[in-house]
Amino acid sequence: MRMSMNKLTGLLLGLLLSFSAQAQLYSLSDFDKKYDMLLKHPGVQIESAEAINALYNYKFYEADKEFRWLRIRYPNHPMPYFLMGLAEWWKIVPNTEVTDYDDKCVAYLDTAIAKAEKLYDEKESKIEPAFFLAAAYGFKGRLYSERKKWTKATFAAKNALKYFKECKGNGDLSPELLFGDGLYDYYSKWIPENYPVLKPVLAFFPKGNKEQGIKELEKTANNAFYTRTEARYFLLQIYSMENQYEKAYNMAKYMWQQYPDNPYFERYYARSAFVRGYTNEAISASQSILGKIERGMDGYEAVSGRTAAYILAYINHNYNHDLAQAKTYYQKSIDFAKQSNSYDAGYYWASVLSLGKIATAEKNYDQAQAYFKEVLDKADKKSSQYKEAKQSLDSNKKSRREERRKARRE
Repeated sequence: MRMSMNKLTGLLLGLLLSFSAQAQLYSLSDFDKKYDMLLKHPGVQIESAEAINALYNYKFYEADKEFRWLRIRYPNHPMPYFLMGLAEWWKIVPNTEVTDYDDKCVAYLDTAIAKAEKLYDEKESKIEPAFFLAAAYGFKGRLYSERKKWTKATFAAKNALKYFKECKGNGDLSPELLFGDGLYDYYSKWIPENYPVLKPVLAFFPKGNKEQGIKELEKTANNAFYTRTEARYFLLQIYSMENQYEKAYNMAKYMWQQYPDNPYFERYYARSAFVRGYTNEAISASQSILGKIERGMDGYEAVSGRTAAYILAYINHNYNHDLAQAKTYYQKSIDFAKQSNSYDAGYYWASVLSLGKIATAEKNYDQAQAYFKEVLDKADKKSSQYKEAKQSLDSNKKSRREERRKARRE
């Protein structure tokens, strides 16, 4: 019978700690001297494995205890502070509109940058400190771009690119460094293709290669320790952008199985299963999400609820033909959208439009007209929902006229 990764890690950690009690068998300081980079230190990996798993499974209290221990053991290294900043970032991930964790996230990343800069000046090998500088600036850039602080985001991005460039090509030294290669190669091509205004930022850097970037991220996802999950997080989005929907589904399902209480991965799994037509899986995941929201579990909130409720509404409406259930879930999706101020979200307008269709089917033409007009009044005129609402409103008026003619004849 195969032992689970968590049990194996726990066993190794127990053995390591028992060795540490016997100085002749295991000495922390002697062991540390064998490794020029903390990224390659197996002892640190074993000790922090449970904490990193806890972080990605939204057990932040357990993760924080281990990260604080690492901070005591390595007070001058950027790694503990970077990991603590990473934990704050993942509190933001499920709903990037929430700003409650911004200050702590930036503070930890700034400390990681300060520690990495000192290490960069002192160490002959610049690779490891450059990695942490690139990563910390990269996360700051992501956060500032979410907050539309474009000057700060651009400054952080330029610094991240500078240090990524310094790390680039050293992936053979550590699979962690290949993460930077993969991100650089993919996004240095993707960004100018999709955001031409940002071309000048990348003009003085080497050209990337999207296919190569994907391969490097896949290698990181399979072989790295600290950046493995981050590589998979990006691959989820990249597979979708590259229309590799089966790969996106498989990755999302695997990540949900690894971290069943991670709201982002569970939401992505529900959505990708829905898109691929795996209806039973989409129903199960969506019901799980709504149940966790009701129980108040960390990270489960309105954005995930909006997606899950819409999936259940659509399936009940179009597959099960249960209009009562469909109406309930469409309304839930609308309510969740309002909670998260997501009035421009596709799920919101699709739910309003669908309620209009159901009202039409039930010959409640006044109510249907109100729903269609709401879409026409507020939705983007270029959106599919706007166009469909316009057609549905016209059909609604025709149906109404026919009903009146029929009533008069009778």
